[in-house]
Amino acid sequence: MSKIALSVIVAACLPVVSWAGANDKGMQVTSNVAKRRVDVTYNGQVFTAYIWPTTLKKPTLYPLMAPGGITVSRGYPLDPLPGERVDHPHHAGLWFNYGNVNGFDFWNNSDAIMPEDRDKMGTIGQERIISTKSGPTRGELVVETVWTTGKGQDLLKETTHFVFEHRNDANVIDRETTLTALDRTVFQDDKEGMLGMRVAHFLESADEKGGIFLDASGRPTKVDDVDTTGATGVYLTSERMQGGAAWGTRGRWCMLSGKTGDQAVTVAIFDHPANPGYPTYWHARGYGLFAANPLGESIFDPKASAHNLTLEKGAQATFRYRVVIYSHTASAEEADKESNDFAAEYK
Repeated sequence: MSKIALSVIVAACLPVVSWAGANDKGMQVTSNVAKRRVDVTYNGQVFTAYIWPTTLKKPTLYPLMAPGGITVSRGYPLDPLPGERVDHPHHAGLWFNYGNVNGFDFWNNSDAIMPEDRDKMGTIGQERIISTKSGPTRGELVVETVWTTGKGQDLLKETTHFVFEHRNDANVIDRETTLTALDRTVFQDDKEGMLGMRVAHFLESADEKGGIFLDASGRPTKVDDVDTTGATGVYLTSERMQGGAAWGTRGRWCMLSGKTGDQAVTVAIFDHPANPGYPTYWHARGYGLFAANPLGESIFDPKASAHNLTLEKGAQATFRYRVVIYSHTASAEEADKESNDFAAEYK
């Protein structure tokens, strides 16, 4: 298949998705536990959904949408699209977990893990929907999950409060997660963490060639070379690190800008000053992984001391993040202001 033909197919598959009726006004947050999902819509159009399908080892927000209906999240492994990379099946939607918690890997877990290795992994299980709230331009969702090791031990209770907001030119998701230790828990300095998303093909880097990527346990994952036609993504951090230079650096925010057809889009993640490890390191890869890792320090900077976050039984840690999906190419100054506003809103 030619590059042009493939890019046409991918472009046709990307944009507008609608699961709700046109009469559903405002921001509607609708729980459907039987279908293992909470749908979030704005004026009848998909905003996102909180889902916990049996095919994943943690809950996730999927899909992620820009205003106007552009999908910015990769479809694979949930809804694969032609031309997408099909590596890292644990990269689904927008998620929160970590690669080394008491020696168990919660980040890389998926059905692709060999049976003999599954007891080394961890799973985040959905426990209950605490509350939902709808409104004219803003909705909320509070959920409870449990982090369980491959040996069957419950390590952490997680309570997460999501806020979904529509602006004229942006969709905003705030996530406030409080982890309560059910036993002594150590987050060991690790590359795989913590708030992550996998982006659509058009937000990948045009110069990304793939390769072999190792997780913290040395397990290799091959990222295949693919047709980069239509890949336009460029990272930029608050410290003005650009493109591939953003990876492994620290910053208050990092954003990824690109275009699909004539539509410009920016996805930005904002760290919060009260978070452990602030300002976070950016695990931002050209093949489409976009993650904030506040607990990996020596893994990114050999000169730094290891950051091993320890929670004694009953202790808590809270992490706050803001994700903004703009329907234009956001400027650094715009992101600086958003970062300041986010810091002021949650004190």
